[in-house]
Amino acid sequence: MTQQTTPEMTPSSNDTLARLAAVIESRKLGDPDKSYVARLFHQGNDAILKKIGEEATEVVMACKDGVAPKIVGEVADLWFHCMLALSAHGLKPADVLAELERREGLSGLEEFAARKSQQREEDGT
Repeated sequence: MTQQTTPEMTPSSNDTLARLAAVIESRKLGDPDKSYVARLFHQGNDAILKKIGEEATEVVMACKDGVAPKIVGEVADLWFHCMLALSAHGLKPADVLAELERREGLSGLEEFAARKSQQREEDGT
């Protein structure tokens, strides 16, 4: 019996993010007139953050419309711009994937409570 592989199960997902991160790194110091990535990095962190906000709003609107290809496209745009923010802070998709793996199997409510408790300890409250 052969197990059918779904897109969620493919090992290439991490590879795709790593390849995209490498492209971002290779372009971020390029010519802003020739590269969208370079243009956003040239405009600074606020430009990247503004794009993330815009894309997040577009994800919400696409989800409200309920059109699957539109949702996928908008989430892809959001992920891309989040990857620019990661790069701007010296981080890689692997850092986010490691955090998601760390949280795997944890109750979302327990995770939230633990983070809230840790924040209170750090704040001294």
